[in-house]
Amino acid sequence: AQLGSTTTHYQTVAMTVPSTTAANEYPRMDDLPGIREWIGDRIVHDLSMQTYTIRNKEFEGTIGVRISQVEDDQLGFLSSMAAQLGQNAAQFPDQLVFPLLKNGEATKCYDGQNFFDTDHPGYDEDGKETSVSNFAAGSSPAWYLVDDSQVIKPIIYQSRKSFQLIRKDQATDDTVFFGGKAVYGVDGRCNAGYGLWQLIYKSKLPLNAENYAAARAAMTSIRKRNGEVISINPRKLLVPSTLEGAARKLLLNELAANGESNEWKGTAEPVVIPLLA
Repeated sequence: AQLGSTTTHYQTVAMTVPSTTAANEYPRMDDLPGIREWIGDRIVHDLSMQTYTIRNKEFEGTIGVRISQVEDDQLGFLSSMAAQLGQNAAQFPDQLVFPLLKNGEATKCYDGQNFFDTDHPGYDEDGKETSVSNFAAGSSPAWYLVDDSQVIKPIIYQSRKSFQLIRKDQATDDTVFFGGKAVYGVDGRCNAGYGLWQLIYKSKLPLNAENYAAARAAMTSIRKRNGEVISINPRKLLVPSTLEGAARKLLLNELAANGESNEWKGTAEPVVIPLLA
């Protein structure tokens, strides 16, 4: 059976890419040019030959009980356990995606730098190479500022085979007929990897107005190869449960701590993700 809908958060930072083979190969995702006035012949911008590969992995979850327990289950508890297994599978993309954010300052992405780094190769207003940061080191709980409005996202969730819940609890099923056991399982093929680092900023500094402003400024000043500013709009603030209060105070309160108007109210939506703890 196909899995039903359930609450997930991975879509906030991840684009879902269908896969038809054992692995997908992606070009450098920051090579896309801007739009120009068409004068004369088209200017062809060749994509880099440098690629980034995400290999699919197989995942499964299975439970089994004596068929007599199923037959005697007057309250339907075992059926609920099977349904919970299906819900766990539906939420599994979260478990692939958010550890990538937590470990991003120590894991390489397509440009050879760590995904969260202070010296990504970038460009200034003249198109000259410079270093660009999407990371602020510190000792506080990490928070993440994200632009989720783009087609390409910071993370890629690659789906080869969607998870399905399979029930083996009928009298004609081999597990029941030969072993007297009902078996419920889910399985799928998928994986996750890094996309555009430009669309997310990780900070381990305290979540306050000053550090939030610095993160927004860093993201919105990133430029293309031709020196044009990329249209980045940080719209989501992802936080662990411990930072929910600070995030709500920063983005939802009418007034700042000093009693003046809160200039950051409504500039992003706070999203609490327990898996980021």
